[in-house]
Amino acid sequence: MTDLLSAPLLDTSPIAERLTAALPTDVDYASARLFDERSEHLTVRQNNLEPIFNAFDTGVMISIWNGGGLGYAATADLSATGLDRAVERARYWAGVTAGHLVANRDEETGAIAPPPHHPIGSYESPVDVSWDSMPLEDRLELLHQQSRLLGIDDRIVDWSARLTRRSVDTLLVTSSSDGQRGEVEQRFQFVYPGMRATANEGINTQTRTFGANAFCGQGGAEVLGRFGFGDGASRVANEALELLTAPNCPSGVMDVLLAPDQMILQIHESIGHPLELDRILGDERNYAGTSFVTPDMFGSFRYGSDLLNVTFDPTVPGQLASYGFDDDGSPATKQFLIKDGILQRGLGGAVSQQRSGLEGVSNSRAASWNRPPIDRMANLNVEPGDATVDELIASVEDGVYMHTNNSWSIDDSRNKFQFNCEYGQKIENGEIVGTVRNPGYRGISRNFWTNLSGVADSNSFTVMGTPNCGKGELNQMIGTGHASPTCKFSNIEVFGGES
Repeated sequence: MTDLLSAPLLDTSPIAERLTAALPTDVDYASARLFDERSEHLTVRQNNLEPIFNAFDTGVMISIWNGGGLGYAATADLSATGLDRAVERARYWAGVTAGHLVANRDEETGAIAPPPHHPIGSYESPVDVSWDSMPLEDRLELLHQQSRLLGIDDRIVDWSARLTRRSVDTLLVTSSSDGQRGEVEQRFQFVYPGMRATANEGINTQTRTFGANAFCGQGGAEVLGRFGFGDGASRVANEALELLTAPNCPSGVMDVLLAPDQMILQIHESIGHPLELDRILGDERNYAGTSFVTPDMFGSFRYGSDLLNVTFDPTVPGQLASYGFDDDGSPATKQFLIKDGILQRGLGGAVSQQRSGLEGVSNSRAASWNRPPIDRMANLNVEPGDATVDELIASVEDGVYMHTNNSWSIDDSRNKFQFNCEYGQKIENGEIVGTVRNPGYRGISRNFWTNLSGVADSNSFTVMGTPNCGKGELNQMIGTGHASPTCKFSNIEVFGGES
């Protein structure tokens, strides 16, 4: 079982030849994208091992652009016959959609330009310590150990520790009627550690987690050490118990410090989703709303204070959504989305860039082989500033330092929001004076970031991720990377959960 999970399931050389042979040469552009995934899921809950779950999934998506139309067809049949059937189905849908796509068309011919390149290259997740250097028995013992450390008190009524590991290999092969061809192979290793402790006393129930699933990334067994998984259980359990006796978070307008594991939610919801070009163009209206951002804002709109610098950077080693090429084959490069507070560009791949006439990034991504690529966040990071965390705390006369997202709500235009956190620390006259429970804050995206009044330096900069971002019809669940230092916001409406 371990060998199956660690080694590539498919030898890509014959598969690449088979895909290339299947692609037609009499269409404007064609691509075949192989997606090969296997995963292992381990959970110990209340000191009991839950059933071990392994998953394997392999298939190919065929895309054909021809005569002003675009067709998709997915298949799990990788035989020559299965691929030929998928190609013919995609060709059929390209014919059906000819002249009806929303992308920019040539006024004379009606043709729509396909993705503009035939990439050649590769990418592989950096791995320092092979996952298989830690045998299954050792992984299970680590989880049992963390479970015992979580369940340290009768007031902790539920607790669990888990490890998920995913290996994903992709292969993109392209061809066109002018004889050009491309081939990109990428191999990914993902690790997702997690733990949770829920404490109860009377009518008061409090939960503390290991970063609310944010402590995940690419790599091998070293990912666990990167986030301190082996030492995390005692802290999680003790803080859950601490929250039982902590006072409710005060309400009022005050300063807020957001820890990196809350900043990632703030980045994700009020910068990432609003800047997706397909959402701005209306594609998500049925499913998850639109955006307060409009095309005319790029290049001039003040999204935040001068301290706000946000990058799209799929080149960060070990971050959850790093890659060499997106799923349409665009090379991955670092780009500033917001520079010194001014909105620069959106999150849109080659097709959305063509539709909108706006600059975008290499973020056309698909969740699996049976989904077409759409505009998705990848690594979206707030760049470090030059203050220390201690200096930010010292600058606060009245405020709350909030850690780890607990719940979120945001309107259909990704503008008005209300977020709650697991753990808060009250700050008075520049010092942390105690713990508060049920901290929350609310705001409006286009105003909130202009209240950014402090950005900590690289010492608090933490590279994390969101493993379960949903978007699209049919839905696509995908991982996004986020990194941030601790940040300070002034004049924010704060409230407690029992207000």
